[in-house]
Amino acid sequence: MKNTRLLQAARGEVLDRPPVWMMRQAGRYMKVYRELRQKYPAFRERSENPDLAVEISLQPFHAFKPDGVIMFSDILTPLPGMGISFDIIESKGPIFEQPIRSQAQIDALTLLDPEASLPFVRQVLKTLSREVNGEATILGFVGAPWTLAAYAIEGKSSKDYALIKSMAFLQPAMLHQFLGKLADAIAVYVRYQIDAGAQVVQLFDSWAGQLSPEDFRTFALPYQQQIVRQVKATHPDTPLILYINGSAGILELMSQSGVDIVSVDWTVDMAVARQRLGANIGVQGNIDPCVLLGSKELISDRVVETVRKAGTQGHILNLGHGVLQNTPEENVAHFFETAKQIRYSAAEIETELPSNLQSAHLALGTR
Repeated sequence: MKNTRLLQAARGEVLDRPPVWMMRQAGRYMKVYRELRQKYPAFRERSENPDLAVEISLQPFHAFKPDGVIMFSDILTPLPGMGISFDIIESKGPIFEQPIRSQAQIDALTLLDPEASLPFVRQVLKTLSREVNGEATILGFVGAPWTLAAYAIEGKSSKDYALIKSMAFLQPAMLHQFLGKLADAIAVYVRYQIDAGAQVVQLFDSWAGQLSPEDFRTFALPYQQQIVRQVKATHPDTPLILYINGSAGILELMSQSGVDIVSVDWTVDMAVARQRLGANIGVQGNIDPCVLLGSKELISDRVVETVRKAGTQGHILNLGHGVLQNTPEENVAHFFETAKQIRYSAAEIETELPSNLQSAHLALGTR
């Protein structure tokens, strides 16, 4: 049986229930992933070896049957193809031996040729499409320019982003040039993923929430728009999702990016997010990942309440960030089971919850 719910929801179509997947749904909370990591400790080997990346991508699909399967990769993956080298150290994150700090470094950046530098991405997506066989939507993902620049300029993860912000305020022309080159490269990379089989692509501008609204308008939004504009020019029917961590203060600006879906974290109520974003843009999220550390009853309640507030159209159920490492797998399973038991109707959500919980019939206001 084919399952295109996630793709349909991203296009605003009417469905029987909300589609569901999880950010970071493949990863450290799963025993099978930890066992594989023991054999292949280098993250880039796991993410850039097609056989391993496919196996990891499919682990949650086989375990939970989500409506979306996202390729196992990293937002920094395309940077070496531009001449920006990095490594990912377990428990430390990405490390750049030569952070981007000078005009000469920016001038030396090369155009991204995904087929030359990222052929494994095509192999992963094509294999996933074959293995999933229409039972879920295939998701690709990329990093957005501000976040990629933040890593490349800071040289590692950061708490205050002082180096990139210093460049923004002291050498804005140089930073704008860097962001523009990144945007062009990411647009090429998105199109490459779509051509390889991605049916929906999520843009992660994870650290753009560290910007004030004014600076977001200057240093993040124009480059998100640049990517969307270039992708939609050649692939107008492929939905795009934008996620930003800590985005409650910039939701309206996110909707100006041109994406089809805004992924909402848990710092804003879903009903409020719907009001602020308007009827013409879909939403994803926004359950706190820590809810999955709670009881099954709590998980069910939060899932149903989130769906009720999101409405019956244009909503993809997800967490407000990635699933946490110490999350019990049985709680992840319960999250998916509850979501898939929800049914939309003209006036209400109907859920048949597990036998230890009473069935719920909740009034639902449509969008």
